Amino acid sequence: MIHHIVLWKLKETNKEENAKQIKEKLEALKGRIKELDSIYVGFNMDEAPESNFDVVLNTQFKTFDDLNIYQNHPEHVEVVQFIKSVVEQRVAIDYER
Repeated sequence: MIHHIVLWKLKETNKEENAKQIKEKLEALKGRIKELDSIYVGFNMDEAPESNFDVVLNTQFKTFDDLNIYQNHPEHVEVVQFIKSVVEQRVAIDYER
């Protein structure tokens, strides 16, 4: 199983609304991209340090090829364009378990 985890620090402008849109748009990909086995999008807790990242994406795929198909899928690419417009910083990791 391949795990693809991404963390985003959002720009301050409309941060809360942009976080909700990221969650909505990404979770809508489930069932539309067959290679995507599972997806979860969460937000940093209000009680957590402000230095933490704001949004986390946790996805799972059967193979690394499936991850590549997902990343290049036109619907995912469209969501990425929105995310890039509201994000200040991004970190990611892909690992097998």
